[in-house]
Amino acid sequence: MNPSNWRPSRIGAPGAQELSIHNYEELAALHAIARILAQPQELREQLEQALQEMSNRLGMQRGMISLLDRETGEAWLDVAHGVDIRGLDVTYQPGEGITGKVAQTGRPMACANLGKEAHFLDRTGARRNLNRSELTFLCVPIVYESRVVGVLSADKVARDVENLERELALLSSVAELLARGVQNRAIEEENRRLRRIVGRTQPPSTEIIGHSKVMQDVFGLVAQVADSNTTVLINGETGTGKELVARAIHRNSPRLRGPLIQVNCAAIPDTLIESELFGHERGAFTGAIHQRRGRFEEANGGTIFLDEVGELSASAQAKVLRVLQEKQFQPLGSQRVIRVDVRIITATNRNLEQDLAVGRFRPDLFYRLSVFPIYLPPLRDRGSDILLLADHFAVKYTKEMGKPVRKISPEVSEILLAYHWPGNVRELENCIERAILLTAGDTIEIAHLPPSLQALAQSSERKERGKLNTVVETQERTLILGALKETGGNQTQAAKLLGTTKRIIQYRIRKMGIDARQFRQNPASRGSSPDRG
Repeated sequence: MNPSNWRPSRIGAPGAQELSIHNYEELAALHAIARILAQPQELREQLEQALQEMSNRLGMQRGMISLLDRETGEAWLDVAHGVDIRGLDVTYQPGEGITGKVAQTGRPMACANLGKEAHFLDRTGARRNLNRSELTFLCVPIVYESRVVGVLSADKVARDVENLERELALLSSVAELLARGVQNRAIEEENRRLRRIVGRTQPPSTEIIGHSKVMQDVFGLVAQVADSNTTVLINGETGTGKELVARAIHRNSPRLRGPLIQVNCAAIPDTLIESELFGHERGAFTGAIHQRRGRFEEANGGTIFLDEVGELSASAQAKVLRVLQEKQFQPLGSQRVIRVDVRIITATNRNLEQDLAVGRFRPDLFYRLSVFPIYLPPLRDRGSDILLLADHFAVKYTKEMGKPVRKISPEVSEILLAYHWPGNVRELENCIERAILLTAGDTIEIAHLPPSLQALAQSSERKERGKLNTVVETQERTLILGALKETGGNQTQAAKLLGTTKRIIQYRIRKMGIDARQFRQNPASRGSSPDRG
């Protein structure tokens, strides 16, 4: 790009810059945009109306809003005014063109004269038949919760631009007002795309739903180990779906037609674990009135999944180790030796390496179990998989309950992404099941969420309202200060200049702690007397 024609602005992220003093028309435009965003309309319609206000009131033509993919950093054009984008698929890779650069760096940029900018992409073709030398291009990041979620850009007639920094500051103020709506719009579009993905790109022969990179890595490990007889240790927090990974390994293995026997080691008392795993003869102990086959014998020719293996007692660990080493065992009270052909998959939510250090888990057993470890990430680290899973569970329980639910609101999606999910996928499923049960209409709203998530939503809403109030009050303050400076501290004339009453101006001055006397000048120099009232 021609460095004499464009430059990154010194303005920081929206909300951090020192705002220039906007004139009345600019503040009126900001207020009008804030009112549009407060109306109960479709997000796309709100954003289009906001771009129209920019054109009508601020002279910013061909306004465009691009959304960011949270995983790839790619920006795609979503909403425009004064540009026909129907049928177009316009995207920008990180750092590509001015839009891609702003998306990547989070810094506003301006091109003073498009006629001298050879690297301006104009992928929409909107300026193909225009005299670019008469246009200035402005581009700012849209930042929500300290993260770039989109890019706002617009043209302005070059002769109307007196100060690029001032124009970028104004556009950044608009971007700050749009931030929440753009964030919700990005979630809405991401949800729609993921809903299409869930039906066509599931990994073969698994029940696991995931599109994130961390889950793609898990799928790769499952594919690598499934064909072998290698022992697998699955590590992950409670509720992450460790049993689904074990099932996926079994179903993609040559043992597919054999049994998959699941044992929850944490649910079996220490006194019964040996009988449960290896069986017993009649009369082997008090209450043993029948002979019983153990779970290892039942799994012969297939797979045994020992869930929560870290909870096994020392004696049970020794017996499992023997089976691993010798492929045989004796039931309780029996002289019979039973040989088995069993693949062992284990899982735990414990840190077994720490248990080794304190002597709680046998090192020889650990090294035999962890030949091929797989780490299953917590839901909070899986990004857009949260929305993918939420859609999956919504479809599942909608069918089960016969409810007319068709979608999850963007506000709910935002909360789902913000929540830390200590119970992981299991907690998310319970949350969606509850929401479907409570929903009377076709949309899951915040009111249908559990209290913990509703509290998070209310906290976020208060923070957003506070942020919006700060922006508007800051602009109002700068407008009043400008009017007082213009009128030499005369509050009556300042009120007329702003199109309001002296009483309201006096009230706002007192509330904001403004000292109007600092603006008073020599009456003769202005042809009017200072307002003493």
